[in-house]
Amino acid sequence: MTQKTPEPPVQSASAPLNHGKAHEAPPLELIRRVVGDNFGEQKWLYAVAIMAMVVAAGSTAASAYIMDAIFSVLAGAKDAHAPSVVTAVVLCIFAARGIAGYVQQVTLSRAGNRIVAKLQRQMFDKLLQQEMAWFDATDSSKILVRVTQSARSARTVIDILVTSGVRDTLTVIGLAGVMIWQNPTLSAIFLIVLPVALFGVRAVLGRVRLVMKEEFVSMAEITKVVQETSLGLRVIRSFGLEHLMSARVSQAASDVEHRANAIVRLESVTVPMMDILAGLSICTVVWVSVFEGRAGNPDAAGKVMAFITALLMAYEPAKRLSRVRVTLESAMVGVRMMLSILDRPDAMIDRPDARPLVCTKGKVAFRNVTFGYQNRRDVLKNLSIDFTPGKITAIVGPSGGGKSTVMSLLLRVYDPLEGSVEIDGMDLRGVTRASLRDCIAYAGQATFLFGTTVRENLRMGRADATDAEIEQAAHTAQAHDFIMALPQGYDTQVGENGARLSGGQRQRLSLARAVLKDAPILLMDEATSALDNKSEGLVRDAIVAATRGRTTILIAHRLSTVLAADEVVYIEAGRVVERGPLAELMGGDTRFAAMFGAEARQKEAPAHAS
Repeated sequence: MTQKTPEPPVQSASAPLNHGKAHEAPPLELIRRVVGDNFGEQKWLYAVAIMAMVVAAGSTAASAYIMDAIFSVLAGAKDAHAPSVVTAVVLCIFAARGIAGYVQQVTLSRAGNRIVAKLQRQMFDKLLQQEMAWFDATDSSKILVRVTQSARSARTVIDILVTSGVRDTLTVIGLAGVMIWQNPTLSAIFLIVLPVALFGVRAVLGRVRLVMKEEFVSMAEITKVVQETSLGLRVIRSFGLEHLMSARVSQAASDVEHRANAIVRLESVTVPMMDILAGLSICTVVWVSVFEGRAGNPDAAGKVMAFITALLMAYEPAKRLSRVRVTLESAMVGVRMMLSILDRPDAMIDRPDARPLVCTKGKVAFRNVTFGYQNRRDVLKNLSIDFTPGKITAIVGPSGGGKSTVMSLLLRVYDPLEGSVEIDGMDLRGVTRASLRDCIAYAGQATFLFGTTVRENLRMGRADATDAEIEQAAHTAQAHDFIMALPQGYDTQVGENGARLSGGQRQRLSLARAVLKDAPILLMDEATSALDNKSEGLVRDAIVAATRGRTTILIAHRLSTVLAADEVVYIEAGRVVERGPLAELMGGDTRFAAMFGAEARQKEAPAHAS
């Protein structure tokens, strides 16, 4: 009877990077989240940076204020301070400003880099907890851009808030205080500038958001083309596709360039407005000062000099403040993309009542299993199979029949929609994933090697394996001889995904890694397809010896691979059509016999043709 276990709803793959609603919240809520999640952990660094900003803002205001005393010394006024005193004060002010700027920059960078590193680790850990269907539906280039780029957006948001909220704001306030102290009438003119500039920013925010989203898409396209070129260079060159790939990168790069220029234009739209307003303010100040001087005010010159200095020094921080909303909106696009990953629920987690799998006999069973990939028909339909413990069972059948799906369900890359997959009577959905991984070793047709040495690739099978055990596994997989012929033997770098090795060499290393794991259950999905007949025969004999007493399930398309099996299961259209010992199926009128009879005829055809 079909067994159904309540499971969380299957997540749709139609919108793989847009799960969850938190990242769609208003900007202010997102800012609060970014600050709340990250600021506290680096509070001491930010506290030091803020103190430095306070000192920098104060020294900036003091440098404007001291201009009155400097002008008095230069003009030879009777009540002027001694030149030595004034110069000493000036030196102290600028030294304090320089040291504060250094401390601010170093501490802000250190805190920001820690935040970026933490968020990238969090996103990567989140990726490890996603179901395979999500990866199947999501371009790796999009994931890569989000992990590498969007984390910096969170840092940018905090840096903008800290620098604008503390340094620029305090600087403008301090300089405004100097201006008001020196001349309240002239100060009223400047105070009109900032509100006018801020009002003009609202018009560009929506456009900034749209352009930044498009820029991320173009960057992902560049990454995608580079990945495809690296992995498919032989195909590209054999079909003469260099011009096509170059055109794709050229178009994407042009799009990035165009949108980057658009962002600069949008972020800089306030600059001419601020410049014009500042120019008008200074012109007005000059004329008002002239009239005050003619009115016979003896202190007007020094005070006007201090006022104009404060006005000019306030220009840059005021201009940055006028652009805060635009810059924040640009960074929020990356924050939303980052949260689209961080807000996804964990799929690869154990149930609260999960128990460790105790694999004693290694009996594997499929009980009325039905399974289909998203947006596709059922691949397995009410499938029931018992795999004999300690024996080798070969799964054969036409392509698309569900053979590899059986492997995926056993590895629990996916869970069945109906029925159950069991090992020693335990439903795999009720066991811990770590204990399941300990019970199974896997070697597949699509071998994957890490970009490190041969030895370290093999040790991925069992981290505590000794060098002697590694070499023994390599002997079993008929890999030791070719490894010793490599430039540095077991310490040779294999390149990205084993690019420096042949297909057969990569496959033998994958076999050796599975053998080294020494698990009770061994799964092999066309694990010898890249080997020649002689090598396959040697590996097959070695595997028979290495798997004695273990439950071994192998998928095969070649009769030579099936010869090692104790039993054969023929699967077609998601159902078991035939099963039995090899000799029994080969000797009867079976689909298995017809399948491998056709294989034999195909091998004989070239000989007759010659």
